[in-house]
Amino acid sequence: MQPYPPPGPDRGSRAPEPIAIVGIAALYPRARGAEQFWNLLSRRETDCGCAAAGPGGGPDASGLDDLDVDLARFGIPPAQRGSLNRMQLLMLEAAARCLADAGRDPRRARPGERVDVLCAAGFGLDRQLANALRIEAVRYAADLEAALSGAHAPLPGTGARGAADELRELLTRRLGGSPHDRVGEMPSSIPARIAGAFKLHGRTVAVESADAGSFTALAAAVNSLRSGLAHAALVVAGHRRESALLEHALEAKGLIQGDAHPFTAAGYGLRLGEGVSALLLKPLCAAEREGDRIYALVRECALVHDGRPGVLRYSASVARRQQAAAAAHEAAGVPPASIQYLECATAGIARLARADIEALGASFAHRPPGSVSLGSAQDRLGHTMANAGLASVAKTALALHHRRLPAHAACAHAQSLDLSGTAFRFTGDAEPWPRPEADLPRRAAVVGSSFTGTLSYLLLDEYTPARAARPAGAGAPQPAAHHEPIAVIAAAGRFADTGDADEFWRAALQASDHISELPHRLLDRDLYLRPGSAGLAHTYTGLGAPVTPPEQPPRGRPIIPRRYAAMDPAQRLVLDVAEQLLAARGGGTAQPYGAGLRGRGLIVIGSTLSLSRERRAHADLALPEIEQAVRELTGLRGLSPDEREAVVKLVRERYAPAAEALGPVTLDGYLASGAAALIANEHRLDAVPMVVEAACASSLAALDIAVSALRCGAVDYAIAGGVELPCNTRDLVLCSALGLLSPTRITPFGEQADGFTPGDGCALFLLRRESDRGRDGQHALGLIRGCGASNDAKSLIAPDPDGQERALRQAFEQVDFDPGAVGYLEAHGTGTRVGDRVEIEATARVYGAARRTEPLHIGTAKAAFGHTFAAAGGAGLLRALYALHTATLPPTAGVRALNPDLGLDAIPADIPRRPRPWPG
Repeated sequence: MQPYPPPGPDRGSRAPEPIAIVGIAALYPRARGAEQFWNLLSRRETDCGCAAAGPGGGPDASGLDDLDVDLARFGIPPAQRGSLNRMQLLMLEAAARCLADAGRDPRRARPGERVDVLCAAGFGLDRQLANALRIEAVRYAADLEAALSGAHAPLPGTGARGAADELRELLTRRLGGSPHDRVGEMPSSIPARIAGAFKLHGRTVAVESADAGSFTALAAAVNSLRSGLAHAALVVAGHRRESALLEHALEAKGLIQGDAHPFTAAGYGLRLGEGVSALLLKPLCAAEREGDRIYALVRECALVHDGRPGVLRYSASVARRQQAAAAAHEAAGVPPASIQYLECATAGIARLARADIEALGASFAHRPPGSVSLGSAQDRLGHTMANAGLASVAKTALALHHRRLPAHAACAHAQSLDLSGTAFRFTGDAEPWPRPEADLPRRAAVVGSSFTGTLSYLLLDEYTPARAARPAGAGAPQPAAHHEPIAVIAAAGRFADTGDADEFWRAALQASDHISELPHRLLDRDLYLRPGSAGLAHTYTGLGAPVTPPEQPPRGRPIIPRRYAAMDPAQRLVLDVAEQLLAARGGGTAQPYGAGLRGRGLIVIGSTLSLSRERRAHADLALPEIEQAVRELTGLRGLSPDEREAVVKLVRERYAPAAEALGPVTLDGYLASGAAALIANEHRLDAVPMVVEAACASSLAALDIAVSALRCGAVDYAIAGGVELPCNTRDLVLCSALGLLSPTRITPFGEQADGFTPGDGCALFLLRRESDRGRDGQHALGLIRGCGASNDAKSLIAPDPDGQERALRQAFEQVDFDPGAVGYLEAHGTGTRVGDRVEIEATARVYGAARRTEPLHIGTAKAAFGHTFAAAGGAGLLRALYALHTATLPPTAGVRALNPDLGLDAIPADIPRRPRPWPG
């Protein structure tokens, strides 16, 4: 088979090349496949069960738990299967069906082909919540033992210890546990697992943007394809009921309505549903060249954000919706009046549906009444959160493919919105989609809104070979703007005990680390520390480089104490670093509202997708179940019912004396993308907030997405970076179980390298196109010239030099110099012997092949600040920018003797162990 040619951007038109949808998968309680999904949409229904649904309940309470997934066909080792979250299995199945629907044979992967995998999910997944609860149960069991063996206690001595041990064993059986839990629980393992199962070598990233997740993932995929970074993109989105926490948190915000139905006049809330969707996307020219069946064409995907300080809430702004529509239609070069069908992804709340209708109403002023059909997949599916947008896009693509308007499932028990006097109508039975006049394609728009404040507008066209038809201007040569340098306008960060980026750099120049024994607030040594012993409930090391999160909001931010107290520490750290970032841009204090950033923006932060506060809230919610287990312990059968209740009450007072009640800000405080939304909303920015997880590459994945969006012209500025606080009991225990941590301390590239030490941190960067920066006369700290990314596609644990080499070479495809011109490499440097050796091997393949007049200098921030997980790439970029700005090569701390097996001489390369001048 011939290798794939390098992907390239559209250069032959003024409008961007359409993106073809060539594969669809749909998994729902009432539809197990794309064909069943279309049949469900085509049936007229007068009630989808919403009248009988309980609070937050979806159309089918059985969900997707009864769907069998054959793990063996995905090559998952038996030892790892128990550690996988259920969403991973569902997304693997959806990906398999989508690729099969597109006629793709995973056994015939083409050399050189790049296929990105983006998965949109949200909120804690089942294994994340179970693992956290299992580890937290150690503390509860200790409190139980103390309550049973204290003064005047009913079970002194061995009886108390036996009851506590029985509880630990019981909860471990119920909750499960495996050494592979740290990897298996991560949302980013889902796209990585998909890539490995189907031999896809491209970017792999998990995305969270609340119920705009589908749209942000689609937009990132479209930007990657149009930038020429990938040949194809597989976008998967899903939502399932992982616990009762989300329903309770949404109910506390007044957003749950058990009988909610789209387009009802009095609708005020959501009815949650479960589902997983997948789309395979390709540039139109590639899809046609390869003879793919094309369901529909994505003409444009525009996202805007209605940034307003305060609690997270949906935007009902008509003006912002019109802004999103105008941006999409202007970019695609098609008039709004050409829309024949409007699909509303968030239509259960009446004021939002009215805003959607009003926003486009002016465009249809001269259209006959009833000439634009209105619908929502929510009428059959409920609100599937991260999957909501993809469900609506899949529905609309199928409708365009079949050239039929789907049936609207009317609500039998509630009055629908009054559409009289508008061009809109509800379709009763499914009917033929009329052909538009003037030989135009059938055209639809999909709109959505998120409770973070984001609004989405996606344009879809039908595909007909005769009309595939390039946009006007095809064939005219265009400048290759896809490789434009991206300027770093400002940078900020906090790591370990440093207070800002300048302190970080001063600390980086010292040949010593900032690693120490973790304080009791982060690790209870009596309960969890067992030196020299790996296990599922304890750690063999208590070392780390922690950050002390802020205790008050930045000066000038009017955030009420209750709301600030509800924020996860990672959110508070992001808000603090963002304040420093925007102040650095302006040369002083950030403005009270807004930072003078004009145009459409993007805020993309690398982060874990389940923050500690969410896991703690779930543990509090699960407390009654644990207490019921205590009542049933065989070791307590000798106690009377009253004595058992007294014990349960006493333990609760010790364990959770002041458990917080769920309130309107609970969800805001534990939502991962809430960190990005805080920046957008508190600074009143039109900047779409999202977080991405790509394991330890999360910061660089965030920067990669931001760079692509800037180069495509999708945004005018971006704030990108990463945050994570892994210096906590849970992460220490999970990483210890897999043997990832150093018992002493991290020593990257050292002879004694035996694992990493965790560190906390956050780094953020303000980015603009270099042409815009030059026009406005702004100062730049440095230029991002190229970004490369690839999936190893071999193992989630063992690194692969081939994948790392592909990422390096992709970055150099975007620049006009070779690796020999690079003087310094800020390495990943995990401090594991295998990881360090593989990284240097990949480096040697690329940098060693170039003519070098000076050795390549290599260093890593981890030696001083520990492994900061999602923030690691941000720490590395911050260090590299300061090195460029000060012409100083920073040292790699703590390395007394280099590992002789690294093969540095083959490059040649050296690792500075003290600061050095960096000659120009």
